[in-house]
Amino acid sequence: MTPFFVAEAMHVSVKAEKLFQFAGIDITNSMLLGFFGYLLLLAWLFFVSKKAAVAKSKKGFFTRLAIWCYTGLYNTCRQAIPSEKICRVVAPFAITLFFYIALQYYIGILPFVGEVVTWNGTPLLRGPDADLNLTFALSILTIVMIQFVATIKHGFKGNIGRYLRNPLKDPMGFFEGILELIAEFSRLVALSMRLFGNVFAGEILLMIVVWLTQFASPILLPFLYIFEMFIGGIQAYVFFSLTVAFTGLALAEHGEPNHDTESIEQKPIEAGVENV
Repeated sequence: MTPFFVAEAMHVSVKAEKLFQFAGIDITNSMLLGFFGYLLLLAWLFFVSKKAAVAKSKKGFFTRLAIWCYTGLYNTCRQAIPSEKICRVVAPFAITLFFYIALQYYIGILPFVGEVVTWNGTPLLRGPDADLNLTFALSILTIVMIQFVATIKHGFKGNIGRYLRNPLKDPMGFFEGILELIAEFSRLVALSMRLFGNVFAGEILLMIVVWLTQFASPILLPFLYIFEMFIGGIQAYVFFSLTVAFTGLALAEHGEPNHDTESIEQKPIEAGVENV
C-alpha cells in the first residue's frame, strides 16, 4: 500500500489474485513481485560474496551487514546443533530463509506495491510473504530438511522409529510416537500460519492508516514503515530460530544425554570475518 494513494474503499484479499496464465500456470500478483525479490536477493548475495574477501576498508556497509548477520546466525545454529557436520548442512538453508523472508517482507511494503498499479482491476503487485502459498511452501521445505538431517543423525530406521513403535512391546513409546507425529504437522502449520498472519496483518495496518488519514498519510506512514522494517527483521529471525530449534529437537537423543557435544566458540567462520 502506498502513502500517495487516496483510497475510497479498502480492497482486502486474503489470497493472492490471479493476473494471467503462462504455460498453463496461473501467475498471481505475489508471484510476480516474489520473482523480482528472488532475483534481487541473488544479485545482492553475489555482490556480497565478491566483496567479502577484500580488505575491511573496502567493504561497504551492506557487505559488512551481511557478514555480521551471517556470523551471528551461524553461531546461533552452532549453539542449537552440537554436531558441526550437521550444522554446516542446516545453517546455509536456515540463513538463506532468513535473508529471503526479510527481503520479501521489505519489498512487500514498498510504496508502489498494492492498488497503485492494477491489471484488469487487480493489484499488480502483492507482498510475497503475505501469500499463504509461499509461507506454506517454505514450511514444507523446512520440515523436509529437518527430516533429512534427522535421518543423517539417527539413520532411516532410527528416524522412523521416533514416530512408529510397536504398541505391544512399548505402548507408552507408541503413544509418544503418535504425539511426535502430530507435533510435526503442528509445526508445519504453525510456521506457515504465523508468518502469513503477521505479514498480512502488517499490510492491513498500512491500508487502514492510508484509508483513515487520506492526504495526511505521507506524513504518518514513514514512521510505520520504520516500524514495519523492524517487524520484518523480527519475523525473519523468528522463522529462522524456529527452524533451528525444531532441527535441534529432531536431532536429540531421546532418553540419553547428548554426548555429541563439541566446544562451541564464538569464532569467525570465514577467513577475514574478524576484520569486519
